[in-house]
This record gives sequence, C-alpha cells and structure tokens, in this order.
Amino acid sequence: MAGAERQPLGRSDAVRRHFLIVAFGIQSHINPCRVLARRLAQLQDEDGSGPVLATLSVPLFTHRRMFPSSGSGVKLEEEEEAADSTVSYVPYSDGFDDGTTAKDADGRARIRRASSQSLSAVVARLAARGRPVTCIVCSLILPCVLDVAREHAIPMAVFWIQPATVLAAHYNYFHGYGELIASHAADPTYEVALPGLCRTLRIRDFPSFYVDTTGGEVTKFVIEMFREQFEFMEAQGQSANKYLVNTFDELEPAALAAVRQHLDVFAVGPVLGSSAEARIHLFDHASADRERYMDWLGAQPEKSVVYVSFGSISTYVKQQIEEIVHGLRRCGRPYLFVVRKDGRQEDVSRCLDDAVQEGQGLVVEWCDQPAVLSHPSVGCFVTHCGWNSTVEAMALGVPVVAAPSMFDQPTNAYLIEEEWAGGVRGERNGEGVFTGAELARCVEMVMGSDARAVEIRERVEALKGMARRATASGGPAERSLRSFVKACRKDSMSPTMSESILSKEEI
Repeated sequence: MAGAERQPLGRSDAVRRHFLIVAFGIQSHINPCRVLARRLAQLQDEDGSGPVLATLSVPLFTHRRMFPSSGSGVKLEEEEEAADSTVSYVPYSDGFDDGTTAKDADGRARIRRASSQSLSAVVARLAARGRPVTCIVCSLILPCVLDVAREHAIPMAVFWIQPATVLAAHYNYFHGYGELIASHAADPTYEVALPGLCRTLRIRDFPSFYVDTTGGEVTKFVIEMFREQFEFMEAQGQSANKYLVNTFDELEPAALAAVRQHLDVFAVGPVLGSSAEARIHLFDHASADRERYMDWLGAQPEKSVVYVSFGSISTYVKQQIEEIVHGLRRCGRPYLFVVRKDGRQEDVSRCLDDAVQEGQGLVVEWCDQPAVLSHPSVGCFVTHCGWNSTVEAMALGVPVVAAPSMFDQPTNAYLIEEEWAGGVRGERNGEGVFTGAELARCVEMVMGSDARAVEIRERVEALKGMARRATASGGPAERSLRSFVKACRKDSMSPTMSESILSKEEI
C-alpha cells in the first residue's frame, strides 16, 4: 500500500507474502476477490514476521467505476494506487479501457496481449516499490495471468469462485470425460458418473459451455481457455497446482475429496463480506432508496416475502418480466423484485410500473442483497443461481427457487435441490422463459405448509449453521487460508523464484 516500507531482500531473507489478485472486471468476480484479498491481508505471516500484503487488480475501466475520483484523462502508469485499511488496488489495461468486450478472435487476442503487458508492468512496479509479488491469484480463467506468471516465474493460484462440484466437472471434462459429455449434449437426461461424486450428473446439470449444442465461437473459446489453464497448472506439478475454492468441507465433502486427488485444493468458503463491508456495485444505483425498501420489509409478516433477483448481469425482455409479475400475482404473497434500471427497455418499465400500482410488492433497481436475505420477513429467494447468490442464501438460511440458465448455474441448482435439499429447481419452457405458473408452483413448494416445504426450511437452517461454523474465527476457512499462505511461502522461496524477485526489485 501507499507508504509501505521497503523491505531489504537477500537470498537468506524471507520475502514478505504479497498476493496480487487479478479479477475479471464484473461484479460477481470482484466482490469475492475483494473479500479474499481482505482475508489474506488480515493474516500475519506464519512466523509472525509481518503482515500479509494483498493487492487487487482489475481492468482500468472497472477500476475507475470502483474509484470515480480517478481521472479518466490520467495515463495508466500515472494512475494513483488506491488503498483502504487492508487492501491496495491497481488497474491494468485490457487494450480498450472503455468497457468494450471482444466480439471476435482478433479482439480476444488483443485483450490478452494488452492485459499481459500491462499486468507485467504492474508486477515490475510493485517490485520496484519494495513489494514484490510472491503469488499471483486469478479468478477462474484469465489467460493473461498465465502469461505473466510464466514471464516472471511467479507461483500462481486460481480462486475458483464456484463450487467444488463444478471444479470436478471441469477437471474431468479434460481428463477422459469430454468426449462422453459432448456426444450426449443433446440429451438432457443422460447421466454421467464422475469419479468420486456421490451422485451422477445429468447433462442438464453440467456447466452450460460443455453441453452447448450450438457450436458457438464463444463456447469454443471458453473451453479452450479452461483447457489451457488446467494444462498450465498441471505443468507446475500437483503441489503447485493450487486452487482456492469458495466452498467448505462440510458442504461438499465428496467433491473436495475427489478433486484433491489431482489438485492442491484449499476450501476457503463461504467467501462472504462482513455486514460492515460495503459491496462493490458497478452499476448506477444512485437513486436506490435503502431506507424505503428496508422499512417496507419491516412492515411485512415474518417469512412472508418472495425476494426475486437474477443477478448483476441479467437483463429482461418484456415476456419474461410479464411472466414473473404474473407468477408473483398468482402467489398472492408480498414480493421484492430487483430489476436494474440501466439498460431497461421502456416496455419493461411500463410493465413494472403497472405491477407496482397493484400494491402487492415493491420493485427496486438495486438492493443490499445480504441485508435483504437476512431480514426476518424474507421467506424465499427466486434466483438465477449464480454461486455468490447461492452461497448468500445458504449462509443466511433462506430457501431457494432456482431458475438457472447458463455457466455454472445448472450445477448450482442441482446442488441446491438434490444434494442439499435447500430449495427447488424451476423449469424453463422451450423458449427459455421461466413462466409465471412455474414460479408460483415453486414458491409454494418452499413457502407452503406441506411436509416438503417444512423439510426444506429445516434444511436451510442446518446449512446456515454449517456456514457459520466454517467461517468462525479460527475455523476451517481461516485454517485453510493459512495453509495456503504457508504452502505459497515454500513455492516462492525456490531458487528460481528468489532470483526473479531480486531481479524485479532492481528495476
């Protein structure tokens, strides 16, 4: 951080642990990466010699949204390093710096080249400031990080911001099961038995990229990036093949045991910010009135509210909004529905305005999700089943109605319904729409009075207790993170790594 003292280095000296955490520039990656950085920075070196340093790096466009005071006209190398009480923040350039996403192979190659060069310069500058990076951590797949780790001979770890079951699915796809899965991609009910997992996974339960029958270029690109990452990590040897996974042993014992046969896995979850920590929100929510919706929640009966949110990326077409509103109307329960305002179509806004006039629920453009989920009036969570939302619901004891569509969401929904019995999975129709009738059916299954609804509510209370035990001070998550730091120390003190640090220190 700014003002950190320069530490003398020598071949016999211990280098202070410094983790550079590189996050993909979207909200669902940044928030858990920031929490991980904070947790790392709150640890002491295992020998008590000093604090662990953590720096979070995101694309320049995202960095300037996080820190609006940064001048948009300032050159990247002159950008002031931001810091809070525990973590420092440095941006890197992706070659566009305006939020543009690559639309073709040439664009993706340009982003990789620019990001690799910029991150390499970040590593050099940090070393020159007396804070050499001893381990670089990336969120899921960031191919530029592979390039930087290779160039600087810095140990690398992956922060797997999804469950261990998804990690097992990815690993096995590239180790003997890819052809089997791909050859049955058109049969959603086909069952695949992956080594070590308690249950078979149906094709419909796999991460969407591996069962995509459209042959899209993005799907092919993502699969190849995962393949490259696994090959890069395996080339380091199993002891250096480190994955920090946002889960805990009591939640996924079989999946963790399965992947630990091949990877050096540290279960550090659930990775959740404390109630005192402000979450990063990259979208405009200046007009969000927290007091209004919290007061509204306070006026509702206990466990009566249906909370609906499909994450920070999703946008809605009119048909889907109409179906959700129709389903909520059929439920006859109070609801809180989150729909981002930026990018919202006019016909969607009119539909929502009409629904609000009925007085049954409240529509907001943004909310403090952990605060809402922990409110006693909330009875269930209708969600796209992103892992962050899934973990929050589980840790706060809220039954889930899962309406997955892509990425890891189908696997997460499978875990919720079949592994943990903490909710139900809703089915989308042939057009990919989550219908109102299906929403109402699922809400009744978790909020009703029959035996299954009661069992689900009891089960989520048990899951809540598991999550609390995992994150307790000195508990499994903290111990696992300390083990990771200790293991990284051994890696970074190899002769090759020591020489790399010293050479970068001299820049």
